Amino acid sequence: MRLSVLDQSVAIAGRPHGASIRNTVALARHCETLGYDRFWVSEHHNHPTIVGTAPEIVMAAIAATTERIRIGSAGIMLPHYSPFKVAEVFRVLDALAPGRIDMGLGRAPGSDGRTAYALNPTANERPEHFPSDVRDLMAWVQGEPLVNGHPFGMVKAFPQGETAPEMWILGSSDYGAQVAALFGLPYCYAWFFSDGAGGERAIDLYKRTYRPSARHPEPHSALCVWALAAPTMEEAQYHFTSRALSRINRDKGVMGPLVSPDEAAAAPLAPHEEARIAQFRKDSFVGTGPEVMARIVALKDHVGVDEMAVVTWTYDEEIRRQSYAELAKAF
Repeated sequence: MRLSVLDQSVAIAGRPHGASIRNTVALARHCETLGYDRFWVSEHHNHPTIVGTAPEIVMAAIAATTERIRIGSAGIMLPHYSPFKVAEVFRVLDALAPGRIDMGLGRAPGSDGRTAYALNPTANERPEHFPSDVRDLMAWVQGEPLVNGHPFGMVKAFPQGETAPEMWILGSSDYGAQVAALFGLPYCYAWFFSDGAGGERAIDLYKRTYRPSARHPEPHSALCVWALAAPTMEEAQYHFTSRALSRINRDKGVMGPLVSPDEAAAAPLAPHEEARIAQFRKDSFVGTGPEVMARIVALKDHVGVDEMAVVTWTYDEEIRRQSYAELAKAF
């Protein structure tokens, strides 16, 4: 099993947003020393909780300060952009870190409808072009010809090179699984986003309909889970309180920075919200390193994927670094 990291540059109460971005870059270096395989960064817009808006820039900063770990987007929300420009950006990234760049692509806006229009005035029509945009992007980023008769067939994405980014399709529905299978690309399901609902079906659909490609003759799949590890279960559950309240608030449409565990524990909750948090604590990947890793491996084997990725939110940055260290030690 390959074990990787997803980071979302989460806003922390009482601290500048810039600190969240800098913590992402520092965490990548930390995770490289721990032996993690990939470090992916997300794209969200107009989101008071998740302030990572430009993964390609963060990836460049990580590339400049690491040597081994693969660096990726999770993902680039393709409907916001021209596939050609995305190809150019990732060709540059590959020049900075040859053979270490992952290009994870998503179709979701990573934002609300108004923000999507602010990013791209044709936002309403772009998602339906996602498969053809992926097709064109594959050709440009790999230095291969576009389909016959393409109006931009003579346009090349520079800089050229001997290596090319590894493309992934990311998603939390059957649609992404079908696109990944169609083009013979790796697929990662955001298990943490949907609490796993639909995940097994999507992975099965991906495998059953997979069309081999030159780079990936066999299907290659992954799951991303939310997890938190600490020396004891009590410590892990204490720090998890911040995330639990954030999740309750998100489901009510209330977005904001992550607050301390003590502040989260003191927040007034309705009985049904307390019950949901209790269930959330039971279902989440929270505990000691060996306990959490055992659940990660069990899920990997149950669903039948090749890789697992972990995303962790904590109010205290040192606790987050410790969590990844606990998991790496158990792994």
